[in-house]
Amino acid sequence: MNLVGFPWPSIGERVPAWNGSHFLIDSERCEILTYSQSESAWSPELTALHEKEASTSHPIDIASRRLATESMKLVGTRRNPVVLDVGCSSGFLVQDLLREIPNAAVIGADYLPDVVLNAARRVRSAPFLQFDLRSCPLAGDCLDGVTALNVLEHIDDDFKALQEIQRILKPGGFAHIEVPADPASFDLYDEVLMHFRRYRLRDLKIKAREAGFAILKATHLGFFVYPLFKLVKRRNQKTGLHLNYHQKKEIVARQIGTTARTPILSGVFELERFLGSVFSYSCGIRAVLRLQKT
Repeated sequence: MNLVGFPWPSIGERVPAWNGSHFLIDSERCEILTYSQSESAWSPELTALHEKEASTSHPIDIASRRLATESMKLVGTRRNPVVLDVGCSSGFLVQDLLREIPNAAVIGADYLPDVVLNAARRVRSAPFLQFDLRSCPLAGDCLDGVTALNVLEHIDDDFKALQEIQRILKPGGFAHIEVPADPASFDLYDEVLMHFRRYRLRDLKIKAREAGFAILKATHLGFFVYPLFKLVKRRNQKTGLHLNYHQKKEIVARQIGTTARTPILSGVFELERFLGSVFSYSCGIRAVLRLQKT
C-alpha cells in the first residue's frame, strides 16, 4: 500500500505520517486519526447488533460490497490509486477492496471513534480516520475513488456530504453510492437504524448531478426480492404503531438474523448481479449510483 506523500490532514499544527501499520504524529504512535465529533445518527450498539445477527455473510451485504468493488476497479488502471471507504463500519469493504484491487491504497473512515478504532484493529494494514463527512478534513482532489454504502441516509445534510465526496475526488475520480430505496417503505427498521430518509433513485440522481457528478450507472439492489420486501415493510409499518423502541429493536434484530440465514438469497443476489451487468433495475431495496467527478 503506497501512501507516501499522501496529504494527511493535520492534527493541530502537527502533520501525521502513515508507516504501513500505524500513524506517527511527531514521535507519538496513533492507531487512528480523529477529527471533528458531534451527535451521530448511528451508534456502536447498532454496529454490534448487525455484526451479531449477520457478521460478514448477509447476502445483501455481500452483494452490496461486490457492486462497490466493481465500481472501484475502474481506478485500477491508475498509478498508485487511493480509495476511501467512508462509513466503513467494521472494515469489511476495506478488506474486500484491498484484496480485489491490489495496486490500490485503501483508507477507511467513519463517524464514531469507537467504530473506527475497532475497524483499525481488525484491518491492521489500512489507515483509518474518524471525521464528519459534512466537514471532511481531507484535501481537495486527493482521492481516485470513494465508496459510501448506506451512509447518506444517516446524515441530515446529505447534499453537503455529496459535495464533500465530489470535492475530495481527483478530476475523473469515481464514487459509488448506495442508500435505502423507496420512501414509502420507511418503517420501524429505519427508525431503529436511525435513518433520516429512504430515497427515490431519480431524486438521488438529481442531487448527484447538482453536486458535480456524471452518472455512469443508476440501478437498484434487491430487485427480485422487492415484492416480499414491500410486504414485510407494510407489516412493520402497522406493527410499529403499537411498539416501543426496544420491541422494535428486537424485531429488527430478528429480521436481520432470519434473512442472513436464508441460503436461497445468496443465489438470488448472484443472479441479480449477473443480469445487472447487462441492464439496470427499476426498483429494489437499495438505490445504487456509480458516479464520476466531472
